[in-house]
Order: sequence, then C-alpha cells, then structure tokens
Amino acid sequence: MNPIIQIRNLSKRYGKNLVLNQINFEVGAGQIIGYIGPNGAGKSTTVRILTGLDGDFEGDVLVNGIDVRKDPLAVKKIVGYIPETTEIYDVLTPMEYLDLIGKLHGMTEEQITERATNMLNHFGLGDHLKERMDTFSKGMRQKVLIISGLIHNPQIIFMDEPLSGLDANTVIMVKEIISKLSEEGKTIFYSSHMMDIVEKVSDRIVLLNKGEIIADGSFNDLKKQSGETLENLFAQLTGDQDHGTKADDFLGI
Repeated sequence: MNPIIQIRNLSKRYGKNLVLNQINFEVGAGQIIGYIGPNGAGKSTTVRILTGLDGDFEGDVLVNGIDVRKDPLAVKKIVGYIPETTEIYDVLTPMEYLDLIGKLHGMTEEQITERATNMLNHFGLGDHLKERMDTFSKGMRQKVLIISGLIHNPQIIFMDEPLSGLDANTVIMVKEIISKLSEEGKTIFYSSHMMDIVEKVSDRIVLLNKGEIIADGSFNDLKKQSGETLENLFAQLTGDQDHGTKADDFLGI
C-alpha cells in the first residue's frame, strides 16, 4: 500500500515537557488505524499535528504528500476532522453551520442541502434542522460535529474520541459508518481509549505510551504476542495492571 500518511522522527514539546518522542510510522491508503494510549500519551497532539492545527514540532509529517508544516491549509482542505470537544458555532442552526463547513470545502448549495439534510435525518435530527444549537445536548452537538467532518466526502478522516456523549444506538451506527467508509477506500485515523470499539473497527492498532510507540500491528498479531484481549494487552504494555486491587483501595475495602 502506498503511504498516505507519513510520520518521520516526530517530536513535540510543551515547554520542557516532551509529549511525543521520535514517532515513526506510515499509514497506507484505505487503512483504519486505531491509535490508542493512556491519557496524556500524546494521541490528541498527534492528531492536531496531522490535521494542520499545530505546526510547532520537530520531524517531518506528510498527509497525501503535503508537508503539514509548510502548507497546513492544503491539508485542511482534503481531510475530515472529528474532535472530541464540540466547539461549534452554537448560535447557528445545524443547517447554517453545515452550510458554512460545506462552502469552506467548495461544495455547491445543492450538494450541501442534500447531504446535510440526509445525514441529519439519519442521526435523528430531522426535527431540529432550524433550531439554534445552543439548545442542543452534548450528544446532539456531537452528531452535528461528526456530520461536519464527513459532509465533503473526504478521503482521509481523523477521529479523536468521536463517540463522546453519544447514546448506545448512535455508537452502533457510527461503527457501521466507519465500516462503510472503509469499504469505499477511505483512510481513517481513529484515536480513542475505548478498547472494544478500536478492536472492532481497526485493521491496524498503534499503541502510544509516554510519547512513544510501544506496539504496532493488527489485533490478531498483537493478541498472538500476548494471548490477551486488547484491554488486557493495553494494561500490560502501559504498566497499569491489578485494577481490582486499585478499585478495592479506592473504595477503602
């Protein structure tokens, strides 16, 4: 597979704190990468760099052959990005917001109206098309955010904890959407700490800990190495085990 994402000797600091330390890997076109790690491992930082939102780093990062440091705007034009935090213009209605996003990506009014209406209806928001989003719940806003990352039909999609605030039925639907996008040949970079979701949707898993990659392979490959579930493998490799005892200690048992 030709690499569509290339990361070479990527390091990132916040002051004296080294968040990413000499990260190296490539992602082939059409792959679904599950990018996992503990809180503070550097997952969201990696995604921000890949989407052109943070150009202050060491090393080289290419997305579809574009140097993200030299031309971040070109990267933003071709990717879809679904972050965890639903920071949207909530004084707008969903249709107004998606119209803005669509036009930023060069879509026509007709294309925007058709895709936005269809996607909102399928997410159960058909009755809220013209309501201001400052009245929406966290889950409703997250649905609009997911649509905004997909409305322009990008070939490369970055998801950073995209299921935050969603109900169980919507989570199932999003997993199906990811599978369908994969069948269409989309490249998906899925950053999460939800092991069961990552295990089900990813065809390759990259495990990050303390800013360094400590495992990289398919779930079956990683399972063969340890004979464990992804959740147990995660705990084993990150050195955070014996959760039962910790739970007892927490409760004072």
